[in-house]
Amino acid sequence: MKKLLAVLLAVSGLSIGIATAAPPTTDADGITVVHLDEYNGYFSAHETLASLKPGKYQFVVSNKSGKLVGFQIQDYKSHDTLDMFPLEPGESRTSEVTITEHGVRYRCPINPTPWYDLDNIKKS
Repeated sequence: MKKLLAVLLAVSGLSIGIATAAPPTTDADGITVVHLDEYNGYFSAHETLASLKPGKYQFVVSNKSGKLVGFQIQDYKSHDTLDMFPLEPGESRTSEVTITEHGVRYRCPINPTPWYDLDNIKKS
């Protein structure tokens, strides 16, 4: 039983290590790129969205749902829409926005998803 528990803990630790996402990269122009996959009812981020800072961002959104979906991104505090567009099945599109210390939130307005709040934006 102890060996089985040890194996399960080792596999769990390995799974957690594999699932850890790297921070998004910032190019020479100071634009940080975040990749999002949109599925039926949720988004999956390729990079970690913790510790983002105010600045210019590109959100590369890919439709993995197999049906028409959309992407809407807003200023977290004012709820002003920064960008919004539909995505056909298999389509990817890039949204270029400037994020302030207010943060942002995003969702799919077509295939209803909850708001994903990024209200942890901190100045350097």
